[in-house]
Amino acid sequence: MPMSHSRRRILTTLSLAGAAGLLRAPRSPAAEEVLETTSVRLLKGTPICAAPVYVAEELLRAEGFTDIQYVEKASGQATFDALSRGEIDFLSGFALQHLRGHDAGARMTVLAGVHAGCFELFAQHHIRGITELKGKSVGLRLSPPDLLTLMGGHVGLDPAKDIHWVTDPSVNPLALFVEGKIDAFLGFPPEPQELHARKAPVR
Repeated sequence: MPMSHSRRRILTTLSLAGAAGLLRAPRSPAAEEVLETTSVRLLKGTPICAAPVYVAEELLRAEGFTDIQYVEKASGQATFDALSRGEIDFLSGFALQHLRGHDAGARMTVLAGVHAGCFELFAQHHIRGITELKGKSVGLRLSPPDLLTLMGGHVGLDPAKDIHWVTDPSVNPLALFVEGKIDAFLGFPPEPQELHARKAPVR
């Protein structure tokens, strides 16, 4: 008898589980509400960091947006000016850019972080940390110096005086780093991928 009772319980449980799979869960009232607007304008960008903005298109359509526009604007402060003027509704950018835009008077609200860690600092083997960049040469090509400036200031460096910035594209800072002619390189995609492929040291 105990064996039979156990079988009945198992069959009942399996039947209920199968029936549950056939039934659709009711939609939440919030999902059925009509949107106040079905149009949204997003900043069109070419960096790899803009990928979430394009992935969002289908998700926005699923939420009821029907008119999704990608607006092209000049980079830098111009994008925040466009946001303040109401020419775009959302933009995705580097956190320090948002701070600079806020300081410049841009009217905006920061909603969430989306950065997955695009920047990588590569350094020659004799450099073991940020503090050891004092008096050293750091190359930049696609990256702005803002992040490393903030990091250097956090550990007591004066990046304007303590770091020799190599930014001239005509000398190709990435190639100089690979050749060991400068001490460090702050990379932004696809530069980190290229340097990893070349087995460059990373910090």
